[in-house]
Amino acid sequence: MPDTSDASDLTIAIRISRVRPNLTRSHQQMADYVLAHPLQAATMPIDELAAAVGVSVATANRFARAIGLDGYPMLRAELVRGFEAMLAPIEKMRIKLEKPSSMRDVFAAALEESQRNVAATREALDAASCEAAVSTILRARRIYLAGFGASGWLAGLLQRGLDGHCDNVHLLAGVAGASYGARLLPRMTPDDMLIAISYPRYLTDTVLLAQGAFQRGVSVLALTDGPRSPLVPHAHVCLFAQTENQYAANSESSALAMIEALTSAVAHQAKESVKSAARMTEAVLPWLHDGTRGRLEAGAGPRGGQGATVAAAVPAPSPSGPQVPPLRDPG
Repeated sequence: MPDTSDASDLTIAIRISRVRPNLTRSHQQMADYVLAHPLQAATMPIDELAAAVGVSVATANRFARAIGLDGYPMLRAELVRGFEAMLAPIEKMRIKLEKPSSMRDVFAAALEESQRNVAATREALDAASCEAAVSTILRARRIYLAGFGASGWLAGLLQRGLDGHCDNVHLLAGVAGASYGARLLPRMTPDDMLIAISYPRYLTDTVLLAQGAFQRGVSVLALTDGPRSPLVPHAHVCLFAQTENQYAANSESSALAMIEALTSAVAHQAKESVKSAARMTEAVLPWLHDGTRGRLEAGAGPRGGQGATVAAAVPAPSPSGPQVPPLRDPG
């Protein structure tokens, strides 16, 4: 019999390591696979795990009992323990996929979930936090945006929203990765601001940058999902967005709604925001499509379009020189 003393305190890795020398060869194969791929094993039904190892379903069940558990369900529960945050989206997706639904039902359910998230986010708004976030942004000398992975896209949209009202907005997500932000930390001063964006499943890079900025006296605003977020201890101000999603780790729609709300509040509070918007519109006007005028019309030919204009501009070849074929219309 395996040693099961203090069994409730044993991790699955310790439990398996203690009994492995006494296991049969097929059970040792199971043990080695589970130890090498705990996350995969935790998400597999028993038949998939047995097939991956090359044993029978009965052997997989006997393996669970051989290491002191009641059966495979308990083995899977033990594997899940410690991976709850990472596995939650997978478990939610598994439950959803087990229920037959039409594509329209899936669309409708996703949209309804986004609506619930936005409504819950609106109801949880804290007036003092909203005021502090906007005033700190407008007061900051430089603003650094820390968001990586999926939050990198959100950080880019936040930069776009702040650029019209703030002179120095720096996006830390780039080709150099999080180390770029680490290199900028020594430059940051209490006159600057770091906006850290991270939702489950949180990225350590964002938390470390927030921690480093906070320790340097830099004002830190956290855009995250709730008080239990690892960003909260390293932030002076937090804005929370509910991001529940049945098919993924997060719903970005409510996080994006919070970002749009934040940039709208900054525009409302900023000086000369109307003039700034007018200047921005004038600057981008040549790039905006207008049916009555625009850059496209200037280069368009009768039917050949811009390509025909380019071909017509090529000089005819000299009779005595090499024959150069005319340019073909790229369209």
